[in-house]
Amino acid sequence: MDYELRTIQGCPNSGPALDLFRTALAAEGKDASHLRLREVTCEADAEALHFHGSPSFIADGRDLFPSESAPALSCRVYFSGHGVAGLPSAESLRTAVRRTPEIRP
Repeated sequence: MDYELRTIQGCPNSGPALDLFRTALAAEGKDASHLRLREVTCEADAEALHFHGSPSFIADGRDLFPSESAPALSCRVYFSGHGVAGLPSAESLRTAVRRTPEIRP
């Protein structure tokens, strides 16, 4: 499975998000070597990628936290028991990774 972290330039959560994603993948026994970082640089790319803000956690092209919001070059917020934050909790990311079905050729 391929994993991707999508961000925008200057996102203050990019570095922490990358660390969080690597940690979550490792904790779930997934190969983090297939994790790549992708910077979304224009509205056209945001639209084409169905990018709902930075950072976005992607597995095989699917957003691990689906959103109904319009695609946009913006910051993203995640909801938790403590309100909103710029990153999902470690447990919610692990749960999302765990629930992603492996696609076999």
